[in-house]
Amino acid sequence: MKSQDKKVKKALISLFHKDGIDEAIRDLHANGVEIFSTGGTQKAIEAMGIPVTTVESLTGFPSIMGGRVKTLHPKVFGGILRRSQDTGDLDVLQEMEIPAFDLVVVDLYPFSETLQSGATHADIMEKVDIGGISLIRAAAKNFTDVLVIPSRDDYGLLKAVAGRPGCTSSLAERRQQAARAFALSSTYDHAIGAYLDSAGSNTENQERKSLRYGENPHQKGFFNGRLEDMISQLHGKALSYNNLLDIDAAVALAGDFDSRTCAIVKHGNPCGLATRDSVLKGWKDALAGDPVSAFGGIIIFNSEVDNETAFELDKLFFEVLIAPSYSDEALLKLKSRKNRILLTLKDHEVNRWQVRTVLNGTLEQERDSACEAAGDLKCVTSRQPAGDEISDLLFANKIVKHSKSNAIVLAKGGQLIGSGAGHTSRVDALQYAMEKASRNGFDLRDAVMASDAFFPFPDCVEIAHGGGISAVVQPGGSVKDQASIDYCDRQGMAMVFTGIRHFRH
Repeated sequence: MKSQDKKVKKALISLFHKDGIDEAIRDLHANGVEIFSTGGTQKAIEAMGIPVTTVESLTGFPSIMGGRVKTLHPKVFGGILRRSQDTGDLDVLQEMEIPAFDLVVVDLYPFSETLQSGATHADIMEKVDIGGISLIRAAAKNFTDVLVIPSRDDYGLLKAVAGRPGCTSSLAERRQQAARAFALSSTYDHAIGAYLDSAGSNTENQERKSLRYGENPHQKGFFNGRLEDMISQLHGKALSYNNLLDIDAAVALAGDFDSRTCAIVKHGNPCGLATRDSVLKGWKDALAGDPVSAFGGIIIFNSEVDNETAFELDKLFFEVLIAPSYSDEALLKLKSRKNRILLTLKDHEVNRWQVRTVLNGTLEQERDSACEAAGDLKCVTSRQPAGDEISDLLFANKIVKHSKSNAIVLAKGGQLIGSGAGHTSRVDALQYAMEKASRNGFDLRDAVMASDAFFPFPDCVEIAHGGGISAVVQPGGSVKDQASIDYCDRQGMAMVFTGIRHFRH
């Protein structure tokens, strides 16, 4: 045995998942390792016919509060954190009859899995591991003396160590496992923090609501949260899974506009939007942007819906209407259809974090809260954009931010006149947007174009110029930016860079 190798004499084992470890437990016992454990792990090991020293007998303190407090005791953590070369530490162990642990094996409560399952807030919080994460961090800190196995993903190394004569681990193995333990601890804690942040300040009162179905009728669907804190439903059928997705998209989109605005959302993408002085004009011009896609869509206003506008709205079938308020006459008119969903949007805090399940875990990211202003635009062409072009460029850039990638938005006079969203090719997105604008009777001369990401080639500005588009806004950042800039200069087009990409998947 090398001088820095450590023989396992005493092991502390605490597992949520008990499967896949039997062979290692038997090998540890065969090599004379004393095993300490508690709760369900203790029972599982004893069921194998292997003796276990209970943590309760070590600490003289029972497991309390339904198992919430088991291992949090000086006799446990002293045995993990003692330094084998420190005589003072060794004196304390002897005086207080604390065993020196050489191996700590933990499998944490499955927080992320519980979150993904659609469990209630209370059940999710019960799967926040306290003792286990503390054992992992303590063992990792003292890796010179202790080997930590922080996850069932590391049972392969555990089996290797348990099967060696003397059950020895090398310093390199202990250091590597310590690094893995701290990485796991960081990921675990971040998932908890992201959940609490995204759930808002009323997590203790969250409810799990059963929906009619998920995205499709054969899928189950649930909503976890308190919708009533953000919206009030004044009329209509129960909100569906797809309704909620589109409402979320619509609320986020409208939140980027300060002027009086009407927007229409379909399958998560803006398909109509206009900023106007009157609510009625805003509705008419938003609808004109894509009257076909508006059918069955989600409509949102950021100002009160009046009776005149309600009369025009009533001519179209739509799923959901959202506004801060309605006039009495407007509400009476809009309630004429039984299933039409009418909502009011309350003052609310926007969740900072977005969470989605991926593979066997979760992804968390900060919400894209960037909303570029005139001062953020960097002109890269010889021609500067004119006053109306600047306002339209900012307008189009807000819309493309909320469109699924690859996305192109065409705008003119504070109106969305064409968009291509969710295309695998940026060229296809542009051509679709131009074709749609033409089909709906719009003149592209002096319109502007916004792209959610940079142009890898000058083909998009070439196509845009061919249609009459005069100005372009994009993030920039391509190694071939200059090719697009040079083309714009030759054709007298203006182009500005924002430096901020707005991918949306």
